[in-house]
Amino acid sequence: MNKIDLIIKNASILTLDERNTYAGSVAVGDGKIVHIWPEKYPSLKDEEIATDAQVVDLDGATLIPGFIDTHNHLLMYAQFRKQANCSSPLNKNIAEILQKLEDQKNKTPDGEWVLGWGYDNTLLEENRHPTRQELDTVSSEVPILIRHTSVHFGVANSKALEIAGVDESTADPFGGRLGRDEDGRLNGVLYELPALGLVQSALPSPSMEQLADYIGEATEDYLAEGITTSSDAGVGLDMGLSEFEAHLESLKEGKNPLRMRFMVLHHLLGNDGKFSDYTAKDLDELIRKRSNDRAKLDSAKLFQDGSIQGLTAALREPYHTEPDIMGDLLHKQNEFNEEVLDLHKRGFRIATHGNGDRAIESIIDAYEYALKQEPREYHQHRIEHLQTANDVDFNRMIDLDIKASFFINHIYYWADRHKRYFLGPERTKQMNPLADAEEKGLLYTLHSDCPITPISPLFSIWIAVNRQSMEGEIMGEDQRISPLKALKTMTIDGAKLNFEEDELGSIEVGKLADFAVLDADPTQIDPLKIKDINVLATYISGKKVYEKEM
Repeated sequence: MNKIDLIIKNASILTLDERNTYAGSVAVGDGKIVHIWPEKYPSLKDEEIATDAQVVDLDGATLIPGFIDTHNHLLMYAQFRKQANCSSPLNKNIAEILQKLEDQKNKTPDGEWVLGWGYDNTLLEENRHPTRQELDTVSSEVPILIRHTSVHFGVANSKALEIAGVDESTADPFGGRLGRDEDGRLNGVLYELPALGLVQSALPSPSMEQLADYIGEATEDYLAEGITTSSDAGVGLDMGLSEFEAHLESLKEGKNPLRMRFMVLHHLLGNDGKFSDYTAKDLDELIRKRSNDRAKLDSAKLFQDGSIQGLTAALREPYHTEPDIMGDLLHKQNEFNEEVLDLHKRGFRIATHGNGDRAIESIIDAYEYALKQEPREYHQHRIEHLQTANDVDFNRMIDLDIKASFFINHIYYWADRHKRYFLGPERTKQMNPLADAEEKGLLYTLHSDCPITPISPLFSIWIAVNRQSMEGEIMGEDQRISPLKALKTMTIDGAKLNFEEDELGSIEVGKLADFAVLDADPTQIDPLKIKDINVLATYISGKKVYEKEM
């Protein structure tokens, strides 16, 4: 038996094991759980306890496994924290966004890019995107770029377009387009990632040391929410290989204490990518070695559509108020099939972004194509977001052993507008159909997609349980799930999705001692109050990495 170096007693422990056992105290040795007692004050006379063992009395607080967020963008969030906050409802109109950019310009060194994030055209009084001409009023000499809340769109001023070499003769890239005014001239709006990439490629990259520091600062916010394992769902999305290197630097230098999983962008794995000749095993070994075993490879990450609120999610039926628009797939099906097959043959688990039901169908088709060519058990290929999936999709996913990660926060932040403008009442009520997925027996998790929405597992659990929108309407009452199931989606189910259920996700002897301490039990209080629960402390491998200031 490992020598006990931490005892947590007088607790209400939700083990989340197969029997959902409650316990009263737990002992940790060498970073792992070595004993669990039903009693709050166990007898320790027969235990082997280190002389410097720490004893923590939780005074009745709730102890749960550490939260596992299976889809967020830690590095992107780390960078956004340094930029102008253009989000709504903080900003009611374009004038307020321009003031935020003016303030950012005044604290940005001369000549450097002014960057902003989070604007939402559908929440602005003008109900439209800002334009390059409006950004030019802040400066026509300094490059300015702001990202939409979905991060699938952006707006650049004239100087940014000039530096990027984008002018009136620039053709729309496949899968994206350049916004134009009524006269056909560029208005600075960049639709979808391929168009954004034209300008982002001109952005100067911060140093590795800066990015590693940014990540370290951002992890403090994650730890304060009880998160112990995080999957960055887009390593290489904006800055290519430098993102991969920055993550490794932050882990190697001890700046990031989280357990990390990397969803590596497919272009780094393709013909012209750094890892074009790597198998999944090769890349996982590299990540583990260079991170001192603090990170693992999760998957190869692809996109097959955009966002619902941007009218770029690929739907089977037209948008509610735009009968001529159904969105587009980002890749032609035959080309998509072959890329998925190549990654599959190299041993990668594949995770693909799909919001619209037509994109979800396309992703399932591609996975099925690969699995027919080369069957593989326990692959657990993933689909991300799944806003508009239905029973037919779920049946196919179960048959093919495809797993799901739902962007549940969408219900709170966008369902009101989806009901009015984008999907209409019936499709909105069926968004993120968690109860249907549970009934089918589909393995799924919930995620925040931070920084698209704030990082908070308890808030995501609250949404899944209550399905309440920003305006207070219950959207799809029949798709609500229980607090216990919602809690499991971000603990033990997350561990299962990550192939780590033998090590993480529940409080059981032999597992790693990753915990979150809460001031209330999410399964016992009024479900409407779950979002108000406080995280009091967070432990990773039995070491306290966060404690709430009282």
